[in-house]
Amino acid sequence: MSDKALEIKGLKTYFNTPSGVAKAVDGVSFSINRGETFALVGESGCGKSVTSLSVIQLVPEPAGFIADGEILLNGEDIISMKEADKRRIRGNKISMIFQEPMTSLNPVFTIGSQIVEPIMLHQGKTKAEAREIAIGMLAKVGLPEPGKLFSVYPHTLSGGMMQRVMIAIALACRPDLLIADEPTTALDVTIEAQILELMKELQRELGTAIMLITHNMALVYRNAEHVAVMYAGKIVETASTKTLFRNPLHPYTIQLLRAIPEMGNRDRPLETIPGSVPPATDFPDGCRFSGRCSREMAGCAAREPRPILKADGHLVSCHLYDPEFISTQASRPLHTEGKAPEPISTPPMERSPLLDVKGLKKHYPIRKGLFKRIVGYNKAVNGIDLEIRRGSTLALVGESGSGKTTAGKAIIQLIRPTTGTVRFSGNILTDLSDTELKPYKSNTQIIFQNPYSSLNPRMMIGEIIEEGIRSLKPEIPVRERKQKVRETIERVGLTEEMLRRYPHEFSGGQRQRIGIARVLAVEPEFIVCDEAVSALDVSVQAQILNLLKSIQRDFGISYLFITHDLGVVEYIADEVAVMYGGKIVERGTVEEIFKTPKHEYTKTLLNAVPRIEKGEKEYDGESAR
Repeated sequence: MSDKALEIKGLKTYFNTPSGVAKAVDGVSFSINRGETFALVGESGCGKSVTSLSVIQLVPEPAGFIADGEILLNGEDIISMKEADKRRIRGNKISMIFQEPMTSLNPVFTIGSQIVEPIMLHQGKTKAEAREIAIGMLAKVGLPEPGKLFSVYPHTLSGGMMQRVMIAIALACRPDLLIADEPTTALDVTIEAQILELMKELQRELGTAIMLITHNMALVYRNAEHVAVMYAGKIVETASTKTLFRNPLHPYTIQLLRAIPEMGNRDRPLETIPGSVPPATDFPDGCRFSGRCSREMAGCAAREPRPILKADGHLVSCHLYDPEFISTQASRPLHTEGKAPEPISTPPMERSPLLDVKGLKKHYPIRKGLFKRIVGYNKAVNGIDLEIRRGSTLALVGESGSGKTTAGKAIIQLIRPTTGTVRFSGNILTDLSDTELKPYKSNTQIIFQNPYSSLNPRMMIGEIIEEGIRSLKPEIPVRERKQKVRETIERVGLTEEMLRRYPHEFSGGQRQRIGIARVLAVEPEFIVCDEAVSALDVSVQAQILNLLKSIQRDFGISYLFITHDLGVVEYIADEVAVMYGGKIVERGTVEEIFKTPKHEYTKTLLNAVPRIEKGEKEYDGESAR
């Protein structure tokens, strides 16, 4: 038997659309050995998820179809199988962890029944045996009281808990190939570490191959043996993980790695990739990265690059490494790399306090029985003290359920706290009635994690941005209001023409910019950023972080930055508060928290963070020659 669990040869997956044929996956080839973790990375729209759906044979029909290629699982071609045979291996020999658990779990069935079903169907277990296996798997993925969770419905769980349920379902039948599409995006670093260790255990026990799709490059570095970089439907670079991080060759790979936020570059803007991935219906004839590449040469846009094999199996599709192309084309880049961006000046240390929070609590009553009597309280936030200075950023970190989002909402009075005081610019907001509070609404705003669900799909972008101004600043005349909308959309890097589009016409990164524009339009002094960049590609994340920092520099805005991405915290925060069980357990500057943590919980969080070792990124100015 071959060592290859999965082998893909010349895969082409296309979609019929009103704009023409979308070549989402256009000639992809790679293989994954048994017991190996293979990472597929790249921006949104590159074709990663469509590749995974092709492998598990879930390409949406009739629009989507596999036009060409082979997909071999343990040497057997899946594409040519009968539908009954595909159902036999799907969920059994091949399992998939989807990125969005809320749309993957059936809301009308309990958690337990959704795990038990594939175990009984594929493993031939009795209901009692399947129940025991299911409860054990729920415990393995770190869910509390798995016996009780077995009987609850998905809507009662948090996003992170639902993702763990999805992982439990995928691992229940112990598959030969596990496809993990952004499996830990919604999870805290500690749970992320647990899940990845569980996947490693499965590999050690059964030799399971894992296809990991992620935008977290540190996660790739720590968990994958091989990496393929995908761009515009094609693989542009493939290598062992160590080789790729030490010596990336393709300009796209290099720019992705340079966009990673870390403490070492916190005083300057992150490098970004201009433009966006071209639509799959309109790929250029030549190199698909041309137009965005800082090392583009004459002829790149007209001729498709061929794969070039370098040392140690390092494969790259780029004209820079093709002697035949270089000999016939001008090797001088068409675009010169710009000067390094000017450092973003940090606010002076003598900043005056803007926000002072004392003894903040938010308790939710627990009701039971026929008459719904109160039998206890869920102490989501249980007495926290915070101070945020003008023009500074305080990061609030901790696990899901620690009370971070509740605290953020209670501070800006989006939900009313149970007790405690919130003093904003000398005014105690917690003493004000809803009517008295309205003038302060424009000064305290929030950017939500999911921009798509927070933007009205029936309103155009211009109307969405203008709505806040009309509501919170009704005294502004219509003409001035329209002008402010135009200025704001351009401030976040979008164009005036986009104001006449609807939310579904934008990418995730663009929607997040729109969410920021809506907040900026009312000229706030303080913004709660609730996981504002957690779901974004590293390149788009860099753009948003640069935008937030430049806004802070230009307008002196203060941020409460709620996140579980400690790499982002290192880059953007001035101070860090660590939250656990509704309380602040440690607080200090970024340097104090990351270099000399005192609390054991803080140490646990930091130890769980996947990191790229210093000295591994040796590509600056050396690669892509």
